[in-house]
Amino acid sequence: MRRNVSGGKRKGLEAVSDNRGIIAAVAIDQRSALRSLFARSMGITPESVPAEPLIQFKEAVSRILTPHASAILLDPEYGLSGARQRATSAGLLLAYEKTGYDKKVPGRLPSLLDQWSVQRLAEAGADCVKLLLYYSNTSSPEINEIKYALVERVGLECAAVDIPFFLELVSYAEGLEEKSIEFARVKPSIVTAGMSEFSKPRYRVDILKVGVPVDLAYVENSPAAGAEILYTRQESKGHFQRAAEAAGVPFLYLSEGVSNATFQFGLELAAEAGTAFSGVLCGRATWKDGVTVLVESGTAALEDWLAQEGVRNIENINRHLQAATPWSAFHGVSAAG
Repeated sequence: MRRNVSGGKRKGLEAVSDNRGIIAAVAIDQRSALRSLFARSMGITPESVPAEPLIQFKEAVSRILTPHASAILLDPEYGLSGARQRATSAGLLLAYEKTGYDKKVPGRLPSLLDQWSVQRLAEAGADCVKLLLYYSNTSSPEINEIKYALVERVGLECAAVDIPFFLELVSYAEGLEEKSIEFARVKPSIVTAGMSEFSKPRYRVDILKVGVPVDLAYVENSPAAGAEILYTRQESKGHFQRAAEAAGVPFLYLSEGVSNATFQFGLELAAEAGTAFSGVLCGRATWKDGVTVLVESGTAALEDWLAQEGVRNIENINRHLQAATPWSAFHGVSAAG
């Protein structure tokens, strides 16, 4: 499905892409997840983690890793100073949603950041705007209609400002633990359904950001594989193909908190399956282990770790992007406009 893309949206997509039209971005818009990592290293509760180390960590990641990335995804709560320290060659995506969800309310409903709008995110320097949505096609119609309406609203906002809209889909199923074998059985159908639904023109999504359609911990020969295996390598590639075929807009893979080696394995499967993914927005698989370094040894040690291990991690991922397809393949323009 080819769609025309406006001048402003094309400019934003080019700003976050490399010269091939591939998006090779580092994601560090995490807030509650990052607090949890710091809490474990500091031996305190997540609520007790102060803002300062979060800001400091995001600054270091931005400063040291963006020379090796086409863009960085940050949040406007703790990431704006980091955004200013990114490489001049790297574009900027800013998150629009509040972190997490109210566990007392069913459906993992999203909410937008107070005191922010798409226009304000653009004025803060965003080349693109990102919304995270927990989604399952098995949720009740009442829950999903709320989510559909919110995505439509953000899509209209982005269209009005003429800025690209990235929608991040986090798959889940009510009552199932995300790391369980029960969820792994249904994940392929949920990922595929989400990619199909939000490719519809009514949502005005320019790029989908999705997890791979299988739980890599249950794939044979995966670095994360345990005793239980659900899918052979060939069966996994079939799920990659079916999910990719459901997409009507460009899509990127996110690392979903897995290790660097495991994410590389997932990208190998995507390449072997011939999926037309347009790059990655890779987060914890690049920088997660740096949290403990900062807590235990300070900023200089973190900078050294990022310059060595962090850069090695991001370059490992970048090597797997030779198989990626330019986002322009889905739109009626060349990657260079």
